[in-house]
Amino acid sequence: MNWEADFLLYLQNNVRTEFLNYIMRFFSFLGDFGWLCIVLCIVLIAVKKTRPIGIIAAVGLVGSLLAVNLGIKPFVHRPRPYTTIDGLILITRKPLDSSFPSGHTSAAFVVSCAITWCLSRKKKWIGIILIIIASLIAFSRLYVGVHYPTDVLAGILLGVGISIVTYLALRKKVLLKESELKV
Repeated sequence: MNWEADFLLYLQNNVRTEFLNYIMRFFSFLGDFGWLCIVLCIVLIAVKKTRPIGIIAAVGLVGSLLAVNLGIKPFVHRPRPYTTIDGLILITRKPLDSSFPSGHTSAAFVVSCAITWCLSRKKKWIGIILIIIASLIAFSRLYVGVHYPTDVLAGILLGVGISIVTYLALRKKVLLKESELKV
C-alpha cells in the first residue's frame, strides 16, 4: 500500500470521531460548488471600498475553476480514494468528478490568498483567518475520504499560484494607484 493510502486509513482509524466528523463535513460543505468563495467575492464586489479586492479574488476563482475543473481534472482523471483503497469509508456525499487536484482546496486558497495579498498590514489578520479556513477545507477533503494528500497539495499550490498571478496581473489595472488597493 502506498503512503497516501496509509495516511488516509490512519485518519479514518485513529483521528475520526463523531464530533470531528460533523466539523469536517461542515468545512467540506463550505467548499461545495465554490459557494462560500462565490458569496465572499460577491459581497466584496458589492461594497465600493472592497470592490477591487473582490474583482481580483473573483478573477482568481474563475482561473481556478478553468484550470482545475475544466483543465486538469478531466485530463488526469484520477479515481477517488474511497474507490481504490480497501477499507476506506466515505463519510460525505460522493463527488461527481475525478480526484486530482482538489477543486475545493484550490478555490479556497485562491480566494483567501488573493484577498490576503490585497490587505494592508494592519488587516493581515483577516487574511490569516481566511487561510486557516482554507486549510480546514483542504484537510476536511482528506478526512472525509474524497481526496488523496497529493490532490490537496496540488490544490494548495494551484490556488496560491493562481492568486499570485491574478494579483500581479490585475492590481494596477483594477486601480489607479497601488495604495488604493490596500484596505
